[in-house]
Amino acid sequence: MARARVHDRLHAAMTKSEFTRRDLVRMGAGAVAAFVAAPAINLRRHPLSVRIQGQEVGRTEYSARCIDLVTGSLVIDMLAPLTINNEMQARWGPDGRGFTEADHIEFRDSEIDVFHIAVGVGGRNAHDAKDNALRFVSTHNGLIANRPDVFMRVDEAEDFDRVREAAKVGVLIGVQNSEHFETPDDVDLFHGLGQRVSQLTYNARNRIGNGSTERVDGGISDFGVSIVERMNRVGMAVDVSHSGDRTTLDACDISSRPVLFTHSNSRVLSGGHPRTKTDEAIRAMAATGGVMGITGVRMFVRDREPTTVQHFLGHVDHVRDLVGIEHLGIGSDVDLHGYDDLPEAQNAALRANYKGSYAFRAKIDIEGIDHPKRMFDVAEGLIGRGYTDGHIRGILGENFRRVLSEIWGG
Repeated sequence: MARARVHDRLHAAMTKSEFTRRDLVRMGAGAVAAFVAAPAINLRRHPLSVRIQGQEVGRTEYSARCIDLVTGSLVIDMLAPLTINNEMQARWGPDGRGFTEADHIEFRDSEIDVFHIAVGVGGRNAHDAKDNALRFVSTHNGLIANRPDVFMRVDEAEDFDRVREAAKVGVLIGVQNSEHFETPDDVDLFHGLGQRVSQLTYNARNRIGNGSTERVDGGISDFGVSIVERMNRVGMAVDVSHSGDRTTLDACDISSRPVLFTHSNSRVLSGGHPRTKTDEAIRAMAATGGVMGITGVRMFVRDREPTTVQHFLGHVDHVRDLVGIEHLGIGSDVDLHGYDDLPEAQNAALRANYKGSYAFRAKIDIEGIDHPKRMFDVAEGLIGRGYTDGHIRGILGENFRRVLSEIWGG
């Protein structure tokens, strides 16, 4: 009788699209065992609701295999701010009191366990950049401290399991620029505040090296070498997603620990976009033991229309064939909703901050992976291309878990 009740409850929850891995956590191991043992529930496809701010706006069917993979795996998005929408950020407030249950449901139902929330923080000079980075890091630390019912900071390898067990939203603090390191000692300072990943440069030149849209790339400076060495020493991951070609290769040569492309794509397939990586750079990253997160930003995927999920998946295939499946992950480079859902004025202001070489088109996102449940679409696409369960789990998060555990463990 107890097993029948558990089966009915879980089957009804799946039908109503309310069933997630976090529900299993709350129900306990006994319920899970009963669910697994219960007959007649291996339905071939299941509907999952797609909600926007708590309102159901549609249903998309995913295979049982897809749902099992996403809900049963560690899922890390290695570039996904909690929000890029200024209006939503203002509503949440600095202490997170405006973060509603509907917001929480949306994050929970995404099945993304860990969000690497880095943005491009800079300033007029290194001191100004340091102040801005301190503000960015302290804002997220304040949010986590004030809403421990929702958020948990990811500081060490064991936290990947802890965040899943607690059914919370994991926040991995990073910065998409290292301009705030005025001296190597600042690496220690920010590591102590919770920063675990730092991109050496954004798109422009700084004291460390050169960005991807800088006119000339002279590689990493002597000062930059000292910063990379200190990052290696304290266990802070070196990220060069936005760095220029020479700076990227220098980082792979200088760093004694794996180098990451948390969110980038193949230049061969992108049509030559400067923010993407050459095959030479991808091989160099892999040689360090690093991992590359593939992004769904439209102009980084393809330089013409149509640009679809299939083209996005082509970048996964390309990196797999070039260096191996163990060097692949996901770095969406967007929040749960995407750039195209931003208020018009904010979207226009964002575009104005980049050089013409960014080659923005009418849309920035790709339909199908521009919503909170995008990891289900990614997994379903990988299934369709013949990837094994182990390979898909690696891409969803296990490959980044492995490399970050190595980087942080020293």
